Amino acid sequence: MAADGGDSLSLFMGIGLSESKARETLRNEALTAVLREAVVQARGILGPALDKTVGTLLYNVASRLKDPKHLSFLVGYIANKKIVTDLQLNAALEYVKSHPIAPVDAANFERECGIGVAVTPEQIEEAVEMAINKHRAQLLSERYRFSMGLLMGEARSKLKWADGKIIKNEVDLQVLHLLGPKTEADLEKKPKAPKPRAAESEKKEKAAVVENGEVYQETKSLMEQLRGEALKFHKPGENYKTEGYVVTPNTMSLLKRHLEITGGQVRTRFPPEPNGILHIGHAKAINFNFGFAKANDGICFLRYDDTNPEKEEENGLGASSQVLELFPAGYTPYAVTHASDNFDQLYAWGVDLIRRGHAYVCHQKVEEIKGRNPPPSPWRDRPVEESLLLFEDM
Repeated sequence: MAADGGDSLSLFMGIGLSESKARETLRNEALTAVLREAVVQARGILGPALDKTVGTLLYNVASRLKDPKHLSFLVGYIANKKIVTDLQLNAALEYVKSHPIAPVDAANFERECGIGVAVTPEQIEEAVEMAINKHRAQLLSERYRFSMGLLMGEARSKLKWADGKIIKNEVDLQVLHLLGPKTEADLEKKPKAPKPRAAESEKKEKAAVVENGEVYQETKSLMEQLRGEALKFHKPGENYKTEGYVVTPNTMSLLKRHLEITGGQVRTRFPPEPNGILHIGHAKAINFNFGFAKANDGICFLRYDDTNPEKEEENGLGASSQVLELFPAGYTPYAVTHASDNFDQLYAWGVDLIRRGHAYVCHQKVEEIKGRNPPPSPWRDRPVEESLLLFEDM
């Protein structure tokens, strides 16, 4: 149904959505109806021209609001420029979720959502300066390898309603003033700590068989080994039988869809590591992925992890397919794919997960998350707006 004389596609593109995002939205009838209503209400307050900031907030409230009866209330605050950041909108959505009974106490709502709170540039400068002074020694030692998100987080903790972009700009400015421009050493990758070699006592011994007084090593053909290992695996579509597998309301329908697409076929993939040319250590992975697929009448893909295309040739990725040609028949990839083929989609999903509160940027160190039951990340409740900024910087 048209609104304000234009179709829904042009209506949604008019609030700043790209054409692809607008078309994707139109495939969701419920979201389309709520967003259309939100845009019409906002236009009734601001007129037909809505800037992208307002449009983004309207899209977020339409896609995340659980109870539509609060739509007009929230749209009013957005259109009247009282809610102007994702941070405030997150707080507003949480407030109406925890206060479902109308009418909403406007005074308490505004206090909880930072409505009308003004954070001055001087306050932001002071908060960032305090955070930098606290970590000054480590910052001077690690330079640009230091986690700048830590500085942003500490400044944010003192100024809850400050604009994340302004905090980030202030952090960048003060760090540049302290450290100066990046040097070649700053741009080099941090060397990995060498892994400790396994103790000899932990190495697996080959099975020995005694026959007629003679000791010999028991060996099996590759296919026998693969078929034996296959008995330990679940069948295609039976992922849920794996110990510890998390089952959600959508699990079974997604597995069913997977089986419809693959026809129940075993599909594996071999991803050459992007840190050098293939060597003897890759033989096990190549044998297993190609061999297991062949043993089950399946197919195997050669998938390049080209997360850094500039290094592809330097790291020898271009030689991987040539090396595979040296293997026996049956080790020819069904198809060659690249991680970058779906990079835009993966990035979009990452942004969507952050916006919906299901993902965040974390700065915990390896030693902090080791073990079976590490403590919850202190960054789990970081503002969505802040995570989006840091995610974009990556």
